[in-house]
Amino acid sequence: MSVILGIDPGSRLTGYGIIQQQGRHLHYVASGCIRVTGTVAAPLSLAEKLKRIHNSVVELITQFQPDQFAIEQVFMARNPDSALKLGQARGAAMVAAACHELPVAEYSARQIKQAVVGTGAADKAQVQHMVVALLKLSRTPQADAADALAVALCHAHSNENLIKMAGRRR
Repeated sequence: MSVILGIDPGSRLTGYGIIQQQGRHLHYVASGCIRVTGTVAAPLSLAEKLKRIHNSVVELITQFQPDQFAIEQVFMARNPDSALKLGQARGAAMVAAACHELPVAEYSARQIKQAVVGTGAADKAQVQHMVVALLKLSRTPQADAADALAVALCHAHSNENLIKMAGRRR
């Protein structure tokens, strides 16, 4: 049995999804969003946002004791500043995993969509639909949480494929 923590990083909203993998069987454990916005009167600095992401991921690791950590890679957006902030949010989450000796796996958005939906060009609604179907959820998770669950599912499928390939080589 393996517990996988998937992260969909963001500088305002970081999604998380936790699944349990038992062989080919996947079970939903938890999901949600880490909100890193302050108030209009007291906005958070970038350093404070990164600290909040890091500390929240540490709390998730402490609470759920995952064996594996998977995160979405940065894609180059139209706005370089947004891409840099996204990269920093990823870094904060990855440091939390590394400090807890978790192996970190990274997947592109295309790889995640391909693994979950069957096409790398899937839209958010298709990803959400397949996350609900694959994990037999009673309701659709918020978009960022669904994306994080998709990251975890992608990692689980990757693990399963590696096990199959190792079995063929014997």
